[in-house]
Amino acid sequence: MANGDCSLGVVPIENSIEGPVGITLDSLAHKFDLKIYKEIVIPINQNLIVNPGCKLEDIKDVYSHAQALAQCQEYVRANNIQPHYAISTARAAKDIIGDKTKAAIGNSKIVELYGLEILESNIQDVDNNATRFVVVSKKDHEITGRDKTSIIFSIYEDKPGGLYRILGIFEKNNINLTKIESRPSKKGLGKYLFFVDFNGHKDEEIIQNIIDEIDENTYFLKVLGSYPEFM
Repeated sequence: MANGDCSLGVVPIENSIEGPVGITLDSLAHKFDLKIYKEIVIPINQNLIVNPGCKLEDIKDVYSHAQALAQCQEYVRANNIQPHYAISTARAAKDIIGDKTKAAIGNSKIVELYGLEILESNIQDVDNNATRFVVVSKKDHEITGRDKTSIIFSIYEDKPGGLYRILGIFEKNNINLTKIESRPSKKGLGKYLFFVDFNGHKDEEIIQNIIDEIDENTYFLKVLGSYPEFM
């Protein structure tokens, strides 16, 4: 997408069980100049996917994306199955075709795609499992009146009150923070980037003023976009 091959992309950014998706946050921070255009929250039901006729006692290895395996680790451990990471749940399903000693973890759409079957449904450790996805684009979303904005920043020094002073900018302007995460900045131990979501659109005057003030008091600031809040 960054090369112009398509106009929109969809990537996972947060899971209710495993938390932030690090590779997405790092890519938005360091690799791609893309805007978050929309957010989608989807309930996630993980399934044990096998070749037709396969039984649970036949399975020695299970393959899936790291997030999916982490969401089902109690099930995998209880059934003494060896987990293996795959680049995606779809790739994991494709790689087990024809081998009854292997299973994959993923959603029901994969079954239809590769002619496999679900041996056991809803094997995730927690029932209220949901993933927040973001739609990314090269352009910004217009103001809708029910927007949120995402930014990344890093502070100049690791000293008492540094982060507090930045977050205080939101408090004095009565703007609600909906999320804050930290990630290593990749510039050395103890150096972090902070990902913050808050109510409002970057083209509103009050939000523009907040962003300008943060920019004046941080070492690095990147606005990831303003977009309609998922309802």
